[in-house]
Amino acid sequence: MSKIKLPKNPGKTGWKEILSKRKVNPKLSNHSNVDYLIIGGGFAGLSAARRLNQINKDVKIAILEACEIGEGPAGRNSGFMIDLPHNLASDDYLGSLEKDHEQTLINRSAIQFAKSASEEYEMHSEAIQLVGRTNAAATKKGVNFNTEYAKHLDKTSESYKVLDTQEMKDLTGIDYYINGLWTPGTAMLQPALYIQSLADGVSKHSNITIYENSPVIDLIDEGMHGGEKIWKAKTEMGSISSSKIILAVNGMVERFGYFENRLMTIFTYSSMSRKLTSNESTILGGSKEWGLTSADAMGSSVRRISGFGGDRILIRNRWSYNPNMEASDSFMISAAKSHSSSFNARFSSLDGVTMEYCWGGRLCLSLNTVFAQGEVEEGVYSACCQNGLGTAKGTAIGIVTAEKISGAISSLVPNFVDEEAPKKLMPKAIMWAGVNAYLGWKELMSGKEK
Repeated sequence: MSKIKLPKNPGKTGWKEILSKRKVNPKLSNHSNVDYLIIGGGFAGLSAARRLNQINKDVKIAILEACEIGEGPAGRNSGFMIDLPHNLASDDYLGSLEKDHEQTLINRSAIQFAKSASEEYEMHSEAIQLVGRTNAAATKKGVNFNTEYAKHLDKTSESYKVLDTQEMKDLTGIDYYINGLWTPGTAMLQPALYIQSLADGVSKHSNITIYENSPVIDLIDEGMHGGEKIWKAKTEMGSISSSKIILAVNGMVERFGYFENRLMTIFTYSSMSRKLTSNESTILGGSKEWGLTSADAMGSSVRRISGFGGDRILIRNRWSYNPNMEASDSFMISAAKSHSSSFNARFSSLDGVTMEYCWGGRLCLSLNTVFAQGEVEEGVYSACCQNGLGTAKGTAIGIVTAEKISGAISSLVPNFVDEEAPKKLMPKAIMWAGVNAYLGWKELMSGKEK
């Protein structure tokens, strides 16, 4: 295998920047042998480590994270850990009733796992809050999406509440939205805080060691020893050998030689405002904390937070397909302008409030919206491709992969069923042109929802 190239994380993620500095785990600088090696310290990797420890506290576990915990994709999402159907490939997030019911149960298992982790590791309450989320509509088209969503939820006996225009204004302080559909099961995260707290909690177990700023540059087959195939993961300064490897690297799994030309790396972009003054917070009104996903899948997600870092607004919109896993500077500039425009359209009373941070984050999709998971070579298991829902589905696939690789008898995600493999993509040049044209058209059609 040639040296594995690590892509850059574009921009500074506001979620991490507004937190107090934490003690960073050291780089890997020597050689060791472990029972389980997890490559990737995000939702999937850290959840796998916690689950492995629950199964057997005597095994030795190491985690290699390429950057600082919370700096990578796990700390760059919008913080919605959604329990209900949320298919990003669909206009209204919905799939078949059977598939949606199955996915809801899996997501709820993941949320329960995350909540129990927050209690076990005594995380700050801001790390994860079970407060639900609102699907917000700013246009008649968006209202129609919410209406269809409500009908779908009725068929699955899920609870929800429709919010009228005044109730949306009471919630947000603005009169931008026509209606909303609130569902109670979503957990809202401060993603960098949650993932850092999970890492710090996991590392308190004496049998688990986390190495940060330690990207794997090569994964070498060392042959059979004692009846098991041994793998060596090399970094610039050290290496770890193990017979059991979990790849929790999402789209990066392709650079390890697996699922090649079957996964799409999509960037989403977010901006976070500077801290509002007390006068600006009063002028805005509404609730101090809320989270909106757009009724149109290509519209803006908007959050208001008021905890670490003060009272701030987050805007997330714009998408780009980047097969090379790098976001261009020009697109970052374009996304930042889009965020400012979306902010100004919604929060006209906050004239003069600017965006302090702008960043992009990688997510991974497959054409048939399935995981890239399972044993890909003897002793090597993939826990990748969460199809844009890394908080819940990443947690779930981390749990499932830990149970598979350890041979656990019972599962914390009993509703998980192995899926077909990701479908092969068309040539990259065709994919790049087609997907980006499609994304641009869908963004344009989203209108005021963006």
